[in-house]
Amino acid sequence: MSTSDAPTERTRVDRTVTGVSAGALGTFVLAAVLAPATVGDWVAIGFEKSAAWFGIYWQALLLLTFAVAVVVALTPYARARLGGVDSPEFGRFKWVAMIMCTLLAGGGVFWAAAEPMYHFTSPPPYFGDVPAGADEAVGPALAQSFVHWGFLAWAILGSLGAIVIMYGVQRGMPLRPRTLLYPVLGARVATSKIGTVADIVCIIAVVAGTVGPIGFLGLQVSYGLSTLFGIADGYATQLTVIVVLTAVAVISVLTGIRRGIQLLSRINVWLALALMALVLAVGSVSYVAAAFVEGFGTYAQNFVGMSLYTGDTVWTSAWTVFFFGWFLGYGPLMAIFIARISRGRTVRDLVFSTAVLPPVATCVWFAVLGGTGIMLEQREPGLVSGPLAEFGMPAAVMSIAEHLPLAGVLSIGFLLLTTLFVATTTDSMSYSVAQASMVTGQPSARLRAVWASLMGAAAAVLISVGDGGISALQSFIVITAVPVGFIMLPTLWAAPMYVRRLAREQGLSARQGKPDKSAQTPVGS
Repeated sequence: MSTSDAPTERTRVDRTVTGVSAGALGTFVLAAVLAPATVGDWVAIGFEKSAAWFGIYWQALLLLTFAVAVVVALTPYARARLGGVDSPEFGRFKWVAMIMCTLLAGGGVFWAAAEPMYHFTSPPPYFGDVPAGADEAVGPALAQSFVHWGFLAWAILGSLGAIVIMYGVQRGMPLRPRTLLYPVLGARVATSKIGTVADIVCIIAVVAGTVGPIGFLGLQVSYGLSTLFGIADGYATQLTVIVVLTAVAVISVLTGIRRGIQLLSRINVWLALALMALVLAVGSVSYVAAAFVEGFGTYAQNFVGMSLYTGDTVWTSAWTVFFFGWFLGYGPLMAIFIARISRGRTVRDLVFSTAVLPPVATCVWFAVLGGTGIMLEQREPGLVSGPLAEFGMPAAVMSIAEHLPLAGVLSIGFLLLTTLFVATTTDSMSYSVAQASMVTGQPSARLRAVWASLMGAAAAVLISVGDGGISALQSFIVITAVPVGFIMLPTLWAAPMYVRRLAREQGLSARQGKPDKSAQTPVGS
């Protein structure tokens, strides 16, 4: 793996993977515009069947991925370094910032405000007859949000999959989703038709999952601008937001990972920290702290039960299975991105910085924003839940900001943060999609910019028929998660095996995790 963002001398684009993936996106967009009701019905049926047949499998897969990752990280072998280099390419703050900002996207703001409120006003069935809107509903509301955005989600996105891909790349495999099948098919996966299908499926999944947030951002920021400045909340405003977002992402793409994504990620992190501190300062530190402790305690005590809950299949499909399927669909392409930026990191460092630190930080963020919303709702029922029910997710965060001191500063800050989050995700996923389209070498900045532009254009077209087209595409990622779930399965046993091999190749003692002078020849692949 080259350390440069520039294409290597010998590069070749896989025209089949690129053409089929782009064609599938274009076909979906065209069908959604010409027959939105029909497409919506088909996606709804596919979503329902996928959730019913594979939901529990996804729940178990995510739980096992987190468990295996943690166990591997606790072994002495976890001191093995990944990527074939002796030191990390990026500093820790830059590295963790890129990881966190790529994954949170728009959910870092709008879902953080809305989901705890949904669960507070309609408690999850796992907790029985908890009265809606009561003090007893605060902990369960936050805990359920933590389940969806916590340890399991982050583990499937950046731990075992990245380990398998980095190990495969060191042995001549391409930096593509097909390398996740290297443990099963061996070196022939690099040229097999199965590998081609795997690449296409994974690209379609992540494109669907990225276009959705871009489109929703247009709808949400348009609503926010209308609330703040009286700007018409219509297609023209929504289109302008998407064009600006896409332009930011394309500019970032053209400057490369070392500059573009890094810069956006660092801005995101500092802006998020500033907004979080401001919300706590003008809200209630004591309330949020108590809510976080209660919510995280409930999450920890019911970790396995809530993760595998299937008691109410309709509710589970709409919430837990939807989120788990969504994050699973992102898994292979996120593994590519994390593999690209994590060379030189130890296995333990990788697991801690993807499956432990980011989910804890995410839970804190959800507690600050969502907990503040619950506090306002308890003071005056309907203050946040009313606009949320009437206007959707963007109304939740705007309502929270409006009823706190420095409302204008907070509102503009949240809109800006969301835009930058989605731009970072678009940038990083454009890289991953372009890389997945390469037979050899790294993708050019032009190819990455083309994919960023295509995703922005798809979102712009889909919102022209209302949020139904965007919702259908976002739900479509759950359907594509069906094959992706099986592509990710081999990581459960392959990652621990590869970590052990790497440790032995690097002469690390099994007992102490230190260089083993008795180690002889490296173990091959």
